[in-house]
Amino acid sequence: MAIASTTRSKSWFTHFQYKDGEDLAADARNVLLVVATLIAAVTFQAGVNPPGGVWQDDDLGHKAGSAIYASRKQAYYVFLVFNTMALSTSVLVIMSLTYRFPFHLEILITTASMLGTYGSAIFAVTPYESYRFKYVLTASALPFLLRGLIRMFYMCRSKIYK
Repeated sequence: MAIASTTRSKSWFTHFQYKDGEDLAADARNVLLVVATLIAAVTFQAGVNPPGGVWQDDDLGHKAGSAIYASRKQAYYVFLVFNTMALSTSVLVIMSLTYRFPFHLEILITTASMLGTYGSAIFAVTPYESYRFKYVLTASALPFLLRGLIRMFYMCRSKIYK
């Protein structure tokens, strides 16, 4: 009996997978744009308004406007690093999928501005004594660096085999 439900689940899952040659590339691009945009919106909001919110007063050694979660430094930086990496990756996907679209320059400007706003917001809510932004900056650059390295690898490989 359990085998039948597993088989049914598997067929349900494979029914919705991308099928090369059957599905249109434009449809796949549109789905990826929607997913990347949702991820960018959620991660941006999580950075601007961190989990737990911000302190509302200057009592007991904390400052108003700083993230409550930042009192747990290691956990807060794990959150910041992974949230920033998700935002940067989704922005990279958006920029890649809209390359050569009309208004591509405007998309680049708005996504760069969004990343700048995100950086400004996380600087604003992180207490001064716990700045370790080299990790966050590395996380924000990592998706772009990896994409560039992969592209260079394929370019070098194609020149070698020609």
